[in-house]
Amino acid sequence: MKLLITGGSGFLGYHIANDLRDKEIEFVLFDLVPAELAEYPDGTIYEQGDIRDEDRLAEVFAAHKPDMVVHGAAALPLWKREDIYTVNVDGTRNVLQACVDAGVQRMVQISSTAVYGVPDKHPLYETDPMVGVGPYGETKIAAEELCAGWRHKGLVVCVIRPKTFIGTARLGVFQILYDWVESGCRIPVIGPGTNRYQLLEVCDLVQAIWLGLSGPLDKVNDTFNVGAKDFRTVNEDVGALCDYAGNGARVMGTWAPGVKLFLRVAEVLRLSPLYKWVYGTADTDSFVSTEKIESQLGWNPKYSNADALIRSYQWYLEHKAEIAGATGITHRVAWRQGILGVVKWLLRKH
Repeated sequence: MKLLITGGSGFLGYHIANDLRDKEIEFVLFDLVPAELAEYPDGTIYEQGDIRDEDRLAEVFAAHKPDMVVHGAAALPLWKREDIYTVNVDGTRNVLQACVDAGVQRMVQISSTAVYGVPDKHPLYETDPMVGVGPYGETKIAAEELCAGWRHKGLVVCVIRPKTFIGTARLGVFQILYDWVESGCRIPVIGPGTNRYQLLEVCDLVQAIWLGLSGPLDKVNDTFNVGAKDFRTVNEDVGALCDYAGNGARVMGTWAPGVKLFLRVAEVLRLSPLYKWVYGTADTDSFVSTEKIESQLGWNPKYSNADALIRSYQWYLEHKAEIAGATGITHRVAWRQGILGVVKWLLRKH
C-alpha cells in the first residue's frame, strides 16, 4: 500500500510515517521543505513541490500511483493572508482533483477546530456552526466545503478536526513555553487559568488518521473531532508540567484584557510571534466532543493533556543542543520570542 502525505516534511508528516512504520506502507512525502529521510522509515520517498502547482502534483501522482493520501499541507496563521488562501483553498482543490484523476481510493483531510471560531458553548460537536476567525479559520472552512463537493464526485474523504496537537519534535509556540519552564520562570497564563483548554497528543491524532485510512468506506466518509479525553484546567495541566520540571517554575494568573491588549500591540508591531487565535482564546474554555469518532471508528486516545505536555517537554530537553539557533514559522523549529524574551527576563529576575 502506498500513502502520499502532503506536508510530509512537517511535524505531523514525520509522525504519520514513523508511527505507521509497522503497517506495510510505502510513504511518499510531498512538500516544499526538503525532508531529512534518515528520520523516516526505510524506503520513504521525498518529492519536492508546491500543492498550488497542479502540473507538479499530477506528475508526482502519476509517477507513484498512491492508494491513499493524507492532505496535511497548510499555510499557518503566521503566513501572509494571500498565501494562506492560495495554499489552504486552491492547494486543497488541486490535491482533491489529483486524487480523482489518479484513481486514489480515499483521502484524509487534516482540518482544524478553528472552524468553530470562538464559540460560547462547550463541548463542540461536528454539527455545530462553523465560524472562521481570520484567514486561517476561514480557509479551513472553505477547504472542508471543497471536500464535501469532491465526495459527490466519488472520492472518500475523511475530514479530521484536531485540537492543537503536540508531542515529540513539536516546537513552534510550545518551544517558548518549554524554554520558560526550563528556566524556572513564573509562567503567565492569560486570565486566571481556570478555563479548560483541550490539547491532543500527536500519536493519538495519527491513530485517528489510520482509522480514516483503514476503516470501512461508509463510516470514514465523514467529519470527526479529535482531542484529548483527559484534560483539566490550564492551571492544572501547565502546573503538572511545572511540577515535572521541579525547578521552581509555576503558573501565574494575569488580568486577561491587559495581557491581550499588550499582545495585540506587540503582534501589530511584529514584536511577538503570538497571533490573535493563540492569545484571543487562551482564557476561554475550548474543547470538543470526541464521541462520534469513538463510537463510529473505535478511536481511543492514550494521552492526557498533561502527558502530552510532559512528553513534548522531555523531547525538547533531550534535543535542545541540536535545535539551538534554528528559527522559523513551522511547528518543527523554534519561533523567535521577540518582546516575550524581555518579559521572560523580568519574570526570572523579580
